[in-house]
Amino acid sequence: MVSLIVAGEAGFWVVLAAGLLARYALRLRRTGLALLALLPVVDLVILGATVADLRGGATADWSHGLAAAYVGFSIAYGHRMVRWADGHAAHRLAGGPKPAGAPKYGAPRARYEWGVFLLTLLAAAVTVALVAAVQWLVGDAARTAALDDWYPRMALVVGINLVVAASYTLFPKRQK
Repeated sequence: MVSLIVAGEAGFWVVLAAGLLARYALRLRRTGLALLALLPVVDLVILGATVADLRGGATADWSHGLAAAYVGFSIAYGHRMVRWADGHAAHRLAGGPKPAGAPKYGAPRARYEWGVFLLTLLAAAVTVALVAAVQWLVGDAARTAALDDWYPRMALVVGINLVVAASYTLFPKRQK
């Protein structure tokens, strides 16, 4: 399962790079767009393989939950990542403007961190929903008991991100 997740992550970046190279370096905009449209397929393959593995009789372990988390975070952060990579590819390969980075100080940074918190909250919600759906689809609580560990893990991730966002609000970093 872990190998599949690693392969899926590598596949995500290979498909993304191929799409951006086609789009900017080769000037094949439609081909680049078609390749970028394949990115969600990577998530579906990982999720499908996880469900198939468990429905085939495997006992869930942490890696099955990791697959759900990978898909959850990919859904939440995927568009932002693609937009980030697209901006950098446009800058480096097509002479586009340099992409703006995250704000560093004050209220703009706090707003940015709250946006990250909301994405993390979405990722955790999707992960929890996927874990629950997999448990329901498998229908054997004994074989999917290890997936229960992912509920507090996602709460911890959201909690940490909440503390980070709140810290930028309560103690804003000031420009020197």
